[in-house]
Amino acid sequence: MTKKDQMLIDRLADAARSGNISRRSFMHFSLAAGLSASAATGLWTTKAAAQPSRGGTFRWGIHDGNTSDTHDPGTYVTRTGIFLAHTHRSYLTMINGDGSLGPDLADSWTASADASEWTFEITPNASFHSGRKVTANDVVASLNHHRGDKTTSAAKSLLTDVTDIKADGEHTIVVSLTGGNADFPWLMTDYHLAVCPANEDGTIDWQSGDGSGPYKLESGEFGVQFELSRHEGWHGEGAYFDRVELITLNDPNARQTALVTGDVDAVSLIDLKTMALLQRDPGIVIQNVPSAGAITMPMFCDTAPFDNADVRNALKLAMDRDEIIAKIAFGAATKGNDFHHSPAQPYWPDDIPQRDYDPDQAKSLLKKAGAEGLSVSISTADSLFSGAVDMCVLYSEQAKAAGIDIDVVREPNDGYYSDVWLKKPFCAVSWGARPTPDVMYTLAYKADAAWNESRWQNERFNEVLLQAKAELDDSLRAEMYREMALLARDDGGTLIPFFNNFVYANRANVGTPENLAASWENDGARAASRWWFTG
Repeated sequence: MTKKDQMLIDRLADAARSGNISRRSFMHFSLAAGLSASAATGLWTTKAAAQPSRGGTFRWGIHDGNTSDTHDPGTYVTRTGIFLAHTHRSYLTMINGDGSLGPDLADSWTASADASEWTFEITPNASFHSGRKVTANDVVASLNHHRGDKTTSAAKSLLTDVTDIKADGEHTIVVSLTGGNADFPWLMTDYHLAVCPANEDGTIDWQSGDGSGPYKLESGEFGVQFELSRHEGWHGEGAYFDRVELITLNDPNARQTALVTGDVDAVSLIDLKTMALLQRDPGIVIQNVPSAGAITMPMFCDTAPFDNADVRNALKLAMDRDEIIAKIAFGAATKGNDFHHSPAQPYWPDDIPQRDYDPDQAKSLLKKAGAEGLSVSISTADSLFSGAVDMCVLYSEQAKAAGIDIDVVREPNDGYYSDVWLKKPFCAVSWGARPTPDVMYTLAYKADAAWNESRWQNERFNEVLLQAKAELDDSLRAEMYREMALLARDDGGTLIPFFNNFVYANRANVGTPENLAASWENDGARAASRWWFTG
């Protein structure tokens, strides 16, 4: 490409950004300047992003949904439930496209000097789809839904340090903690902590599906499809589509076909084996976003043979992560090191040696544990992520060099998180991104966490986790997270093959912001409110 052609493309990009050129003209001149059709389409999609327009029905294919899902925010677990929640309900705070923390229902928040008390100011402009205004009482009741001995919420462990939540007038809430927590506003982005209407007795009305998000529910069925329409009383920006159809497409072939044929406008996950082929289609734009999402393989630490740390470490050493990333993730991943702290999160301990494939050392550990000839089963399903079953099959082949026999059990897609995860002693899991290591460790590693997927109990880890929450000195806090990472790596029951990029796709006529949030697929699960049609 000549310098003159590059200058022309730069001018075309500026014209697209300012809305001074049509898509047809943009494509014509870009092709003339030497761009391929797919490159020109991608450039139009990103550069024309500054001019969102309203209208149309956004058909959104989601790769993970169960018929057993419910509107109870304490039970959210599948991508369908999470994405639906971000579409029809609101949270106190949200993660912006650039990864920063921004407001949702809370206009602002402040902390006491020791971060043990947080005050949130609620916007007076928010209303539920049923018509009434969102008040501080609704927020108090919604957070309390996840607290107390009787709660069944998976988010209970996130709020165990909360001693009191009270309303101070109609638009202010004050949260008191047992100690300091510098990450507390980030915690409020957790997908369980959606705000629902309060009942008179202090409980919440989650059953009706009422919310204060950008779109309101019209009809639908979990595991199948939901239809929503724009909430004209929404307090935020965006919501450019008139309507949204959120469609569960667990089968990867059906999902990919729907995208290619134009039966959906976007999908939450593509088959990585066909990524290169899809990139040649001028009607499709691939989004490949590095994230703190993770693929994990938890082992029940209270169940033989995984109750022996040497066995756990042997299984970790029996995986060739480089081969798995190359052949399964097609390079769209960052190698894991068996602690759930991602390079995309703050306080990353980059000096911890990487655990690599070492079948000989794995054999030695198994001999030490008296577990030579180890035979185990691992459960997985296609709906977890692209290549989930193939990954476990490849791992099984790699482990043979260590004398380990791994039987790969292919489970049904529907009901995987209700019937397999947290129930079977060794399985594959797909975790969405969490903004800070404290949130991740509190959810999945803390001794009493509802989602302690490996049933790991480590007294020192829990002690340091509590100290790190209240530590306001960044250097000291980093040291604490490093110690926790080492404990999880060397004693924990979770094998982490990699931190997966979020690789999803949309039709070329869908406009997206320049920055796509890395907290979940499809722009932090907020594609319905942040994206638009370009024509």
